Amino acid sequence: MEMTIDSSMRLVVVGGGVVGLSCAWRAAAGGARVTLVDAAPGSGASWVAGGMLAPVTEAWPGEEDLLALGVESVRLWPGFAARLGEAAGREPGLRSEGTVVVATGSGDRAELETLASYLDGLGRPVQRLSGKELRRLEPAIGPEVRGGLSVPDDLAVDNRLLLTALRAAAEKAGVAFVARNAAGVVDDGTRVAGVTCDDGSVVEADAVLVAAGAWSSALHPALDAMVRPVKGEILRLGHRAGAFPAPSRTVRALVDGRPVYAVPRDAGGLVVGATQADVGFDLEPTVGGVRDLLRDAERVLPGVAEFALLEVAAGVRPGSPDNLPLIGPVGPEGLLVASGHHRNGILLAPVTAEAVVAMLGGGAVADVVRVADPARLLRRANG
Repeated sequence: MEMTIDSSMRLVVVGGGVVGLSCAWRAAAGGARVTLVDAAPGSGASWVAGGMLAPVTEAWPGEEDLLALGVESVRLWPGFAARLGEAAGREPGLRSEGTVVVATGSGDRAELETLASYLDGLGRPVQRLSGKELRRLEPAIGPEVRGGLSVPDDLAVDNRLLLTALRAAAEKAGVAFVARNAAGVVDDGTRVAGVTCDDGSVVEADAVLVAAGAWSSALHPALDAMVRPVKGEILRLGHRAGAFPAPSRTVRALVDGRPVYAVPRDAGGLVVGATQADVGFDLEPTVGGVRDLLRDAERVLPGVAEFALLEVAAGVRPGSPDNLPLIGPVGPEGLLVASGHHRNGILLAPVTAEAVVAMLGGGAVADVVRVADPARLLRRANG
C-alpha cells in the first residue's frame, strides 16, 4: 500500500545521488512538494559505482544487522525497478543473472569457506563450486581460480541507467531541482526552516532530508562526525572485437587477500573496482590503484587484458562509525538524514526511500530499518 504524505509538506532533499533521488521521487509520488538541492544531480559516488546489489557476498561476522537490511532491500529491488521503469519511461538497468565469488590461493579459499560457513549458520546457504564448475558456469574465469561460491540472489544494476531513470521519474513526479550546492540546514532552535545555498539564497522547508553522501556531516551540527569520506577507485572497460567475452554474472574475488569485483554492462563491458582508503576528500585516481585493480582482475578474468580501458575514476563513499547507514530523524524537528551507506548506497536505496516516506507520512518503519536510527550514535557518544 502506498504511503501518503500531507500535500502541504514542503520537503527539501539535499543531495542528488542515488539515495537522494530515490527518496525525492518516492516522496513526491506520495504527495509531498519536493525540492532537490544539488549542483550536479546524479554525479559523485553514485555515478562511479559498480552497481552491485550484493548483501550476501559482502556479509561478514559481526555485521548481521547490515546483512538483514541488505537482504530486505535486495528483495524490494525488482518491484522498485519495475515501478521506476514505468514512472521514468525508461529501463533502470537491473541485472538478475546473479553473482559468483571466487578465490585464487589457499588463504583466499579458506576465507571464502569462513564466509560460506557463516552464511550457513545464518540459514543463508550458498552453493560451493570447484574451479572447474565455476568455469563451466562462467568460461571467462581463469585457471588461477580454484574454487568459489554461487549466490544467484545477489543482483546488479547499471548505476548510470539507474540515475538517469531516477532523475526522469523525479521530474515527472513534480520534484523541483535547484542547481546549487547546499551550505547548511537552517533551523530556529526547535525545527527546521529550510536550506541555505552557496549563493546565499534560502529554500524554505517544513522538512529537510540530508542525503548528501560524504558531505552530509558539514550541513548541520547534529550530524557532526556521523559521516566520513572513504575513497574508492574504479575502472570501466569496453569489450573489443576478438577479445574473450565478459562474464554474464558479477564476479567478486579475493586475490592474495585483496577484494576485486567485475560487474557486467551491456555490450560486453565491465566495471572493475574498487579500492578503499581513508584519505579524506581525495577525488584523484592513483597509478597504484589502477595497477592493483587491473592486475587482480586479470588474474581472475584473463581476457580483460584485451579489453579497452575506457574510464578511470574515483569517488568518496559516505562511511559511518559502525558501517550501518543513518536513516531517520536527528537534531531539530523536521530534520532527517539518509546517509552513511558506505559501499551500499545503491543496494539500500529502495529500503531507505521506503523508510523515509513512512517517516514523512507518519507511518510505521520496517523493523529491519530501526538499526539505522542515527540516535544510536548519539547514545554511544553520551556514554
